[in-house]
Amino acid sequence: METLLIVDDDVSLLETLKMHFEEIEQDGQPRYQVATATSAAAGLRAAQEAMPSVVILDMMLPDRTGLEIIEEMKGLCGDARIILVTAYHDMETTIRAMKAGAFDYIHKPFPDPAALDLVVERALEYRQLSRRADEVHRENAAARLGDIVGTSPLMQQLVKEIGKVTGSHATVLITGESGTGKELIARVIHNYSYDEPRPFIGINCSAIVDTLLESELFGHEKGAFTGATAGKPGKFELAEDGTVFLDEIGDMSLMLQAKLLRVLQEREFERVGGVKRIKLRARVIAATHRALVEEVEAGRFREDLYQRLKVITLQIPPLRERREDIPPLVKHLLERINEKVHKRVTRVPGEVMERLTRLPWRGNVRELENVLTRATRAVVLAPGDVLRGDDLPALESPLPSPEPGRATSAHHTASAMFAAPAEDDASLIPTLEEAERQLIARAMTVTKGHKGRTCQILGISRPTLERKLQKYGLAQSQSPQVHTFPVKDAL
Repeated sequence: METLLIVDDDVSLLETLKMHFEEIEQDGQPRYQVATATSAAAGLRAAQEAMPSVVILDMMLPDRTGLEIIEEMKGLCGDARIILVTAYHDMETTIRAMKAGAFDYIHKPFPDPAALDLVVERALEYRQLSRRADEVHRENAAARLGDIVGTSPLMQQLVKEIGKVTGSHATVLITGESGTGKELIARVIHNYSYDEPRPFIGINCSAIVDTLLESELFGHEKGAFTGATAGKPGKFELAEDGTVFLDEIGDMSLMLQAKLLRVLQEREFERVGGVKRIKLRARVIAATHRALVEEVEAGRFREDLYQRLKVITLQIPPLRERREDIPPLVKHLLERINEKVHKRVTRVPGEVMERLTRLPWRGNVRELENVLTRATRAVVLAPGDVLRGDDLPALESPLPSPEPGRATSAHHTASAMFAAPAEDDASLIPTLEEAERQLIARAMTVTKGHKGRTCQILGISRPTLERKLQKYGLAQSQSPQVHTFPVKDAL
């Protein structure tokens, strides 16, 4: 049974409407429970007591106008739909009533009570749909924000900025060190920007060579190049009216930067080898771990493209700057890891958590997850649900933080990957360059020489990998020989 509140100083009309609605039945039961009031003050009291689903509110009341109390009425009875009624035909008042939040605005006398019935039923229907939409939104919000963990001031500010970003479809540039969760933030922005599911198409600009990256972004026509046996749509086309996520855009070549700039300016593009102009309907979100201002100064990144990308900029803080978020992150990540390894590691002693909190975490959340994954697998080999310090892989000691925006070099994390030898056997400790060379060689072996996957494992860009392969003489080997020395689990 729905509760209906009618507020009108015309007592005769009030009683007529009350009798009319109380006579309406649904499935053999009364459809409405009706409360009445003859003044604004009495109407507000009745709204607080009855909590109606729909309010029929007269515009002219003895103490105040219906327009004056509509905000108070909404505050008292939540999501009730308010129908304003008046004997005067005034266009300006109609506009003001709808702007104030009235569901509908109708005129007296009512030509037919059935017409009012339809308005009330429609108000109830919209109220029900709105409630269901709110429920779905809350459910989706919980799922979509589930991986953004943290209540530190920096994270609270970031979430506020994300909320503002979702209100527009402007281009967004996300900056932050490797492992901070730039793609996760991009997905949250995408999910909150649309009420219905739309495509989210991501591409790592550092993991694909230029010739292939152009085809991946814009697509190609049949015969556009050797091996193009059929036409293929690119990421911009596949994204339709959703989102294109360009990860590690700081590693894109100057040639492709020029083409991307043109696409963002003109909002259209052509397939490789094609002549047909295709409209860009998708939103573009870009991300990089590089300081693009410095890249522009060095001539490695176009300033005009940088200006086009940074319409809205979000900076993700590194984990070492929000250490208070590490305990809830550990709990969240352990829950996810437990599902993968079919284990229930649920307890972390205080001294272990303190150790985790004090570490520098050069690889940020990704590094923390990797460490917890390896530690959890160690617990799998023994009974129990406690993550002990002995289960953690050897971790580096706290070090000074790198400059904000600087890429993290592989040798910063090399010591975290290797177990420390005994104190009296310092000769076994490799140099930083040797540790870096071994790390890259091991990664290339694991990926069977696949440079894209190697970049993802090491958290470095494709150009950086190429330079280091040249430096260490590994460039010609698909499966480089690994020099071994007394360490544990290089990767």
